[in-house]
Amino acid sequence: MENALKLFSQKGFYNTTIPDIAKAMKMSVGNMYNYFSSKEELAKFAIKYSTNILANDLREINQMEISSRDKVFLFTRKYLENVQDSPEVIEYFLRVYLSNREVFNKDCEGFLCVSEFVTEVMILLDEGAAKNEFRQQEFFPAFAMIMGALGGFAFLSGEKVLEKDIAFYSDDVAENIYRALKYEG
Repeated sequence: MENALKLFSQKGFYNTTIPDIAKAMKMSVGNMYNYFSSKEELAKFAIKYSTNILANDLREINQMEISSRDKVFLFTRKYLENVQDSPEVIEYFLRVYLSNREVFNKDCEGFLCVSEFVTEVMILLDEGAAKNEFRQQEFFPAFAMIMGALGGFAFLSGEKVLEKDIAFYSDDVAENIYRALKYEG
C-alpha cells in the first residue's frame, strides 16, 4: 500500500494509473482488479489505511495515564516522525485526499474514511476538557487548529523549506497547540 501512496502523492491522483501501481506492487494489472474494482476504490482504501496509522498512534497515546499536555507533545512528536519516516502517509492525505475531494464524494463523505483518526482526536479533546486541562470549546475549531499546525509542518517539510530537521520543531509546535487548547481557569 505504501507504493500506491507514494505514486499517488508524487504523480497526483489523475496521473497515476492502475498499471503504474500494479508495477510498483509487482502484481499484474488483472490481479490488482481482484482487490480493487477501480482506482477510486483503491484511493478510498488508501485514505483509510493512511489515517488509521495516525489513529493507532493517537489511540496508544490516549490510553496512557499521562497529562493531556504530555499527550499533545507525544502525538506531535509521533506525527512529525511519520512525516519524516513515511512522508507518503501524510502527503497522501494533504496532496490527494484534500485536493481531489470529488474522488471521495461517494462512500467517503465527511469523515467516513477518516473516522478512526477523528474519533481519537475527539477522545483527546474530550478527556482533556473533562480533566480541566483543556478549555471547553467546539470540536471543529480545536480539530482544525491541531491539524492545521501539523499539516502545515508536513507541507513545509514536503516543500523542503525547513532550515532544520522537522523533529527539531516538535516541542515548539506541541507547545503552540497546547497553549491554544489549555484551560485557563
